[in-house]
Amino acid sequence: MKKLFIITGEASGDAHAAAVVKRLYDMDVDLQIEAIGGRELKKLNVKLFSDHSKMSAMGLDLKILFDHYMLGKRLAGYLINEYKPDLVLMIDYGGFNLNLSKFLKKAGLKIYYYIPPQIWASRKWRINTVKKNIDKVMTIFPFEKEMYEREGIKAEYVGHPLISQLPPPAVHNEFFEKYGLDPAKKLVAIFPGSRQFELRYLMKVFLKAKNIIEKEYTNVQFVISQAPNLKDEIFRKYFKDADVKVIKGDNQALLSVADVLMLASGTVALEAALYKTPMIISYRGPWIAYLIYRLVRCIERVCLPNIIMDKDIVPELLQKDSNPHVIAKNILRLLKDDKYREEMQEELSKVHDLLSQEESSRKVAQIISEDLQL
Repeated sequence: MKKLFIITGEASGDAHAAAVVKRLYDMDVDLQIEAIGGRELKKLNVKLFSDHSKMSAMGLDLKILFDHYMLGKRLAGYLINEYKPDLVLMIDYGGFNLNLSKFLKKAGLKIYYYIPPQIWASRKWRINTVKKNIDKVMTIFPFEKEMYEREGIKAEYVGHPLISQLPPPAVHNEFFEKYGLDPAKKLVAIFPGSRQFELRYLMKVFLKAKNIIEKEYTNVQFVISQAPNLKDEIFRKYFKDADVKVIKGDNQALLSVADVLMLASGTVALEAALYKTPMIISYRGPWIAYLIYRLVRCIERVCLPNIIMDKDIVPELLQKDSNPHVIAKNILRLLKDDKYREEMQEELSKVHDLLSQEESSRKVAQIISEDLQL
């Protein structure tokens, strides 16, 4: 029996991994699978070496770095000396995975990378690590395949997983009734991020923006999304007793029914674009981290819909612009200006058309099956 080990670092990677595993199970291949993952892989009875409790974090915190180092050390030892997989499938989470790849490749393990780091956006030198240590890259944007192949790296374009994995829009009235929302009022949904680092720097800013908006525009209601990977006690630490409804674990339905979104930058912006929901994205952190980012970035834009369309569709409010007054001004424009909101929706509808109709998880499963001769 061949062995596969999958490495994910957060909830989104866990969902993408689970979709691939389901496809492999459907193919009835003779394959043993273990992973670092979360609840979606656990539902499929995949044996987990570790969950994401020490992984879904960002920043320069020494404890975070130490936790990552120790987990990587234990995992490398397990894979090289005990499990000895025929293939390691890395999914997203570039900092951890690229560092780990150096040790696994040195030991002779075969490594594929699905949803590779966005090298085209920042720290382009990382492509040298990919070239040395990754046997095949499975890209989710067409332009990535060309970039890797120019460097002599085997790459296959498999399509974006969100195209096939994103559920259909929720039924508006049913969602509002389920959560006790007023159908006569517009809904602004706040997504402050899925990491403690993001909550620390964005939660207060978003809630202050909410208060400013409410003073100027009365026909509005707010909900805040709690990412499913965040424990209640951690979320409450930053949320405290703010007067706003919290919805946990129903993110995509909320994205689809909201009139306007206030988002931390990330994949959630692409999900929102596929639902054609108007939005702003905002992000901030320590100034030293932001200055380092400015030095290493390769493109000006940070929001995926803007990058894919190569134009400014969604307002990007970063660092100094990530303040309550600027955010409130942009949200109020989307609430009040129907023409502006409709123009944004029209541009967002084009994002889907630029991404492949290929079912990403099926394609990845086929590649694994064929390459391992299952």
